[in-house]
Amino acid sequence: MNFRCFDCHQEFPATTRQWCCACGGAFEISERPRFDRDKIDTKVSTLWRYRAMLPAFKAENIVSLGEGWTPLIQARAYGLEFLAKLEFLAPTGSFKDRGTTVLVSFLKELGVTEVVEDSSGNAAASLSAYCARAGIHCKIFVPAGASPAKLTQIRAYGAELIPIEGPRENASRAAQRAAQSSYYASHAYSPLILEGTKTLAYEVWEQLGRRAPDAMLFPTGHGTLLLGAYYGFRDLLEAQLIDKMPALHAVQAEACAPLYKIYTENLTELPDIPQGETIAEGIRIRRPVRWKAILRAVRETGGSVVTVSEREILIAQRELARQGLYVEPTSAVAVAGLHAARGLHLRQTSCGLLAFAGSAGEDVRSRQSLVIPLTGSGLKAPF
Repeated sequence: MNFRCFDCHQEFPATTRQWCCACGGAFEISERPRFDRDKIDTKVSTLWRYRAMLPAFKAENIVSLGEGWTPLIQARAYGLEFLAKLEFLAPTGSFKDRGTTVLVSFLKELGVTEVVEDSSGNAAASLSAYCARAGIHCKIFVPAGASPAKLTQIRAYGAELIPIEGPRENASRAAQRAAQSSYYASHAYSPLILEGTKTLAYEVWEQLGRRAPDAMLFPTGHGTLLLGAYYGFRDLLEAQLIDKMPALHAVQAEACAPLYKIYTENLTELPDIPQGETIAEGIRIRRPVRWKAILRAVRETGGSVVTVSEREILIAQRELARQGLYVEPTSAVAVAGLHAARGLHLRQTSCGLLAFAGSAGEDVRSRQSLVIPLTGSGLKAPF
């Protein structure tokens, strides 16, 4: 297994301690395993049922807490029904566990004994838990203003917690300095994270009777879940198990929306925008590492990038809670974006399922599906 720079395509051994290319590009896996439906281990009810499609680790080095295979249920918002993928039921309360189980298994395979990471909360909590399971010492650099509930969770796992004042990037810079003498287990930079999050696509495909949804909406900061879904559905497409990719829509908070600015203004460089305040702290990312890959995934699949206001986020969060779905504000962002996703004309069919029209007023005759992952538990940021 080698890493390859997304920008210049230079390859690196997977054992490298570099977290990105000298040109600044983010790493991908150079040759990813092909999807083979006959190799799904149906006796396993975690994402490791897809072990044959994941990087090859010795069985004794797999670090798992039972992540993956989350429920897919019907939900409603703005008078429309959709399918909610309940990622907040993961072991540490967020989708981050998908990537972490693969990354920490890789670290155990390498014999790594100490890691550093920077995170606003969920990634750090997930890494702390899995490192505790693996016996790896974990130093976490967090923005000082991160959710107290998340900081409590990180401490509970025994991680060394280091609050950093100032904007989110300060925590990243501090972690990268510490990584000169440790391993930078970054959810934003590590390509192993995407190998875990791609299993979301495999699960949705299985849960929908081995077909893809027509569209998905994601709260998007660094975009690791959206990108994982892109890679996963692309695997299924290349294996001729689906006919087309679902449209992948990225939803950002108005207060911090660099991807929206790139998308709407057709920019070729990452803009320098202010990091505004938002209750969706998990996507308060002004300089996403994989912005080029995110925009490629959105455009290739016919998706879009949209923004939502703070009020819209709170309304969506409360509407979900009234249905028994208690999620944090970041998780509610995608649902808030339902009415805003460009090119997505939603109608309710007589069967109660979402249908999509190619243009306003077009007659809708086929039943189609929309999936929204609910990414993090409301217990992490109670309102």
